[in-house]
Amino acid sequence: MADVTRVAVLSDTHAPRFWKTCPPAVAQRLGDADLILHAGDVCVPSVLDELAAFAPVHAVLGNNDGADVAAWGAGVPEELLITVAGVRVAMLHDSGPASGRLPRLRARFPDADLVVFGHSHIPWNEESGGFRVFNPGSPTDKRRQPHGTVGLLSLSGGRVVSAEIVPVTP
Repeated sequence: MADVTRVAVLSDTHAPRFWKTCPPAVAQRLGDADLILHAGDVCVPSVLDELAAFAPVHAVLGNNDGADVAAWGAGVPEELLITVAGVRVAMLHDSGPASGRLPRLRARFPDADLVVFGHSHIPWNEESGGFRVFNPGSPTDKRRQPHGTVGLLSLSGGRVVSAEIVPVTP
């Protein structure tokens, strides 16, 4: 398929407590990325610098991010709306409770095709009627999940061609 944009999605890296430097398994997934999205709880701006060495980065603030993260680059907002390969992407950190998430986010972002979020550390990939909500989980702080994870999206022609959650820890 022509003109596919490969997007790596991360959230909740929680540096430096859990992310000392980019883990090799994460770096391997970033190597093919055309764009990186970080859905908050970066905790230190050096993580964004590190990610930007792989591809351009868009990020939103998490509840553990301070003024130093907010000031990174052209600024890191609490919410972000961007268009990537014709796909209207909304980003925020905390999407609220799991119950009713998809309709709630559809109402909050009526013009979006895809909403990327974090906060729970629980991977989530749900689609209905061409509207998708996507949480990559955390690559470094898996909490009660079986693996640390990142998200990989392929976007083209205004649609999400593929959306997967990929384990990056054993």
